Amino acid sequence: MRTLLNILVKELLQLRRDPKILPILFIAPVFQLIILGYAATTDVRRVELAVCDLDRTAASRELVTAFTRSTYFKRAAAVDSQPALDELMRSGAAKIAITIPAGFAAARSAGRPGSVQILADGSDAMTGTLGLSYAVGVLQEASASAGVRPLVDLRPVVLYNPDLISRDYMVPATLSMIIMVMTMMLTAMALVRESEIGTMEQLLVTPLTPGQVILGKLIPFALVGSVEVLTALPVVLFLFRVPLRGSLLTLLALTVPFMLCTLGFGLLISTMAHTQQQAMMLTAFVFILPQMLLSGFAFPIQNMPQLFQFLTYLVPLRYYLVILRGVFLKGVGFAVLWPEALTLLGMGVAILLLARLRFHRRLG
Repeated sequence: MRTLLNILVKELLQLRRDPKILPILFIAPVFQLIILGYAATTDVRRVELAVCDLDRTAASRELVTAFTRSTYFKRAAAVDSQPALDELMRSGAAKIAITIPAGFAAARSAGRPGSVQILADGSDAMTGTLGLSYAVGVLQEASASAGVRPLVDLRPVVLYNPDLISRDYMVPATLSMIIMVMTMMLTAMALVRESEIGTMEQLLVTPLTPGQVILGKLIPFALVGSVEVLTALPVVLFLFRVPLRGSLLTLLALTVPFMLCTLGFGLLISTMAHTQQQAMMLTAFVFILPQMLLSGFAFPIQNMPQLFQFLTYLVPLRYYLVILRGVFLKGVGFAVLWPEALTLLGMGVAILLLARLRFHRRLG
């Protein structure tokens, strides 16, 4: 233990002596979290709305006002013909278009639902889909206020994120990306740098065992990752106001198995790369990007083909995202999240064993 402690002190001193690495370790992650937290949002506001009111009555104008009064739409144009409306959609000047036909007010006066056409721009799938759902909601609310009873009295309830704020869903996921990128890339590059400058060979001629060398290299970056989590959490909680409904201790404890995986990947990359540039490329394109695409970070897993859905079970980030969103939004603990925790622990141990085997062979 004394020998291992000496290695840890040496690694931490080496980090402190590098004036360029400290801002990267502790300041850059906070900036990344802020930028991604604001940029990685699927909320849609102020959708460009085009209106074609062929009825030109008080009832039709009231309906148009219901759209423009909401924060979801901004009125881009008003036209008096369907071809002009189609041209606005083709040019991209409008993402949502509504047509109120003649006879709308007469139908409402008779107590019947008036027909309204809604067009959505499918070339921008996110804006078009959400804009369409917003428009349907406005129409349902307008029908209720006018006393026109819908065929179905639908009253949906959204659990855990009642306002469907995408930031509450995406910011915890962004925290996982920062942990993965920093611990994996720094571990890989640090070990490759030791080989490049020849200090790894100097360590090998000492009485240290390969296991002590590996632990001495990995534990400092595990500490760095822990500090990054503690540094980023206030940003998540107080700047973005993401609710932490679960236990902070549970979150920190379940982060450890995930860091075992990322540190193991970093060690594995160091056995595959011969230069720091190679280590960076392998980390970014072979290990980080596939995990982003297959973990459910940005794209729903259930929408993927069956083969790719199967591959997601091999991605540690998938399980950690379930943990993060479960602790933050649902307030669940180990009693619910133990399958993900045990899976991450098993994957972390397997990755570390494979990396140690390759590391030992490379040293040999």
